Order: sequence, then structure tokens, then C-alpha cells
Amino acid sequence: MTWLSKLWKEETPPASEPVGEPQASLASDPGCVRAKNEDSASIVRAGRSAHGDRGLLLVVADGMGGHEAGEVASQTAVEVIEHAYREARGTPGEALAAAFQQAHKQILKMSTGNAAMAGMGTTCTALAIVGGRAWAAHVGDSRLYLVRGGAIYQVSEDQTQCMEMVRQGLLSMEEAERHADRNVLAHAMGTRPELAAVIWPEPMPVRPGDRFVLCSDGLYDLVSSAEILQVVRDADAAESCEKLVRMARQRGGYDNITVAVAAIPDGTEAPEAPRATREYELLP
Repeated sequence: MTWLSKLWKEETPPASEPVGEPQASLASDPGCVRAKNEDSASIVRAGRSAHGDRGLLLVVADGMGGHEAGEVASQTAVEVIEHAYREARGTPGEALAAAFQQAHKQILKMSTGNAAMAGMGTTCTALAIVGGRAWAAHVGDSRLYLVRGGAIYQVSEDQTQCMEMVRQGLLSMEEAERHADRNVLAHAMGTRPELAAVIWPEPMPVRPGDRFVLCSDGLYDLVSSAEILQVVRDADAAESCEKLVRMARQRGGYDNITVAVAAIPDGTEAPEAPRATREYELLP
């Protein structure tokens, strides 16, 4: 996370700077090739719990496994995290970490106790926005982007075998992006006894006008970060999700496509009602 220190320190306001209530929306689509959607996602206005304010929670998961196992894994991750995040003690970041561990253990238990679900797992990326701060947790290769000041930053790192080779100096980033095995995961939720998730050690202060984008590889494999920037900069959260899914479908949509957008008001937008949790729109 050291490469993001500029975003945390030099380009962020004090955490006490007030920000408006985030707008949020999501869209999830099976794509043009696959019969089933093994992605799952949700938006939850968690509000206050017995352990403090839990704010807004967004989760995107991309399941894998034979038959319906991938769908089960991603749905389990989303549902367990929704509940455990609200009920866990500590800061929102600590609650996210606990929720990820609980979801991982549940998926692992299901996959080892049922032959039909053996080997199932899921990526998972979650973002919590509470007041003027954001926390994130991540495993696998679903992504989290931040759009700020006319630029886009990928603030999650893909946990793939190709990225492991990049870190070891065996591949360049350009080679990794074109590699045939670029989507082969190094880590996922529920596939090994220990969870290798990345939890932000401290929150990121958010700014008015910030946009956060969570998405599965079915989107970013077909829509570049520059295109994501253009779309979310020029449209509200709901329209951004719809446009991005449509772009991926128009380019073949060979995988399931999921995107969620959280937009911090810049002081000029009218409030937008959030989309209902887990109501996925299938776009033509």
C-alpha cells in the first residue's frame, strides 16, 4: 500500500472535513456467453449498530467452482459479510477483517463437507464508507478503483499468478496484462485453510466528488481504466453502472459482469436513492 501514501496523506483533507451521504448503485449481468451468473454483489446502508456507525457497505464477489458452486461461494461471501460486518466489534476496518474471516471459514466448511462443492471459492472486494473515511478489504482479482481529481487509481492489487511473477521481476506489467493466464488466481476466499486477504491498515479520508468503483474481471478485461474514469466522471452512480455493463456486453461479454459505484457528493448533485440490495439489472 506504500504507493498509495500520496492519496492517504498529501491529497486528502483532514478526516473531520464533512462529506455528503454517498450515492451508490450496482449492476450485475451474466454476460453474452455464460448461462449463469456466478458473481454476487450488494449495497447495504448498515447505519448504526451496537458497536458504532457502520455507514455504507459495498461488496463484489466473483465465484468459481463446478456446477453451481461458484454462485454459492459468491452469494455466501456477500451474505455473511453483510451480517458479520454489522455485528463485529471494533472499527469498520476491524469489522471488515472479521467479516472476511467468517465468510472464508463458512465457504471452506461448505466446500470440504460437500463433494459437489469441492474446490469452490470466490474473489471478494468490499468497501465501507463511514463519515469522511473509507476502509477496504480484498482477496482475489476483483478490483477497487478510486476516481479523484480527473484521475483513476487502482487501489487494490490483483492476487493472480501473473502479478506474483511481476513482483518477482519475472514479468513486466505490460506482459502480465497480455498473458494468457492473467486471470489465474493466487489467492481466493474459501480455497485454502488460511485466508490471504488484504485489509487496509488505516482508513482513507474521502473528498467531496470522489468516486469508488468495485468490479469483477468481466468488466475490466473489456473496459479500460481510462474508459471507467470517463464514464463515472460524467454520469451518476446508477447510469455509470448501466453504461459500463453495456460496454462490456457490446465487446463480447464473455464473462459475468458486475460493477458497483459509490459517489461522494461534490455539493452540487441532488440526492440519489440507492438501488435495492441484490436487485440485479439484466441489460439488453
